[in-house]
Amino acid sequence: MQSFNCKPYKISPRSSFEMTAFLFLPNTYGVFTGLVLLQVSLPLPASNFNKFIMTDNALELVNPQSKSLAIKVHSFESDEYFNSLNQYNYFSVILVLAGSGSIVADISAYTFNKNSLICFSLYQPFKITSEGEFKGVMINFHPEFFCLHKHRNEVSCNGILFNNIYESPVIDLTPDETQLLLTTMVALRSEMQRPGTSQLELLLSYLKILLINASRVKIERRNLEEPPTEKKPDMLNSLKEAIEEHFKSLHSPGDYAGLLNISTAALNRVSKTHFNKTLSNLIADRIIIEAKRQLYLTSKPIKLIAYELGFNDEFYFSRFFKSHVTISPQFFRDTVGFDRANA
Repeated sequence: MQSFNCKPYKISPRSSFEMTAFLFLPNTYGVFTGLVLLQVSLPLPASNFNKFIMTDNALELVNPQSKSLAIKVHSFESDEYFNSLNQYNYFSVILVLAGSGSIVADISAYTFNKNSLICFSLYQPFKITSEGEFKGVMINFHPEFFCLHKHRNEVSCNGILFNNIYESPVIDLTPDETQLLLTTMVALRSEMQRPGTSQLELLLSYLKILLINASRVKIERRNLEEPPTEKKPDMLNSLKEAIEEHFKSLHSPGDYAGLLNISTAALNRVSKTHFNKTLSNLIADRIIIEAKRQLYLTSKPIKLIAYELGFNDEFYFSRFFKSHVTISPQFFRDTVGFDRANA
């Protein structure tokens, strides 16, 4: 039987009461504040993730070997944490409980209101600016802890919540949907404070439940927002299909305009109107997603990845990658993980 050493680090009656009140009242739209501070040592031989760090409004699980974040639950009551450009080597899921404002993700702009879910991918640059009140909960997780590609058959969120270049990262929720996701987040955070048998399996299960429910909501919302009487232009599907088929070999907007028998200017207007991106950015985003996937999932040399993506010059590919992600392909591989999914 495993033994656990859970040592109180800093406890106050107020923080203890507030933590208990929130965890036992999941139907209230509160945020995690005034938490008991604990420093927990977990001898978990089946995993490298055995170091917890708790602050006033966040609880983290850290890999002590790589020093990288495994999973983190963070509550917020302002946009202070988000109002400068952020780029992290982990996935971010943000549940907005109160407030409204604007988001810049990559170079596209979006708006959000309360009862929203916002998702960002690995090293996806984003900035959130609120219009006054802004409260919610954010979960971050590293692909070492949960790999979307490895678990794609269990949790089909890749291409829906993350790495979706064709849709907004913002999902509008009903109050009931917000409560559903919030309850799972509360359960996940509560489990992070209860070391015991199969704890990591429970944490992964809660994360999977969160991602599955969020994916379902987005798919349902997508269907509701597209009435049967309102068909999207055929050109949209044709453009998406062309990009998915040819992005490794065709990098120029003119290439796709020629394929679809339309002028480059007209096709760019279609892209800007419906995808909120220029055609050049849409193509580049698709290349970058595949580059990230291969850098993480494979042990291929960067030169080979560049060649497979249509770049004859490895250094030009590296400049292209860095211009869109702001870091080099090698740095991305070093900080996200090298062939960890197949290890």
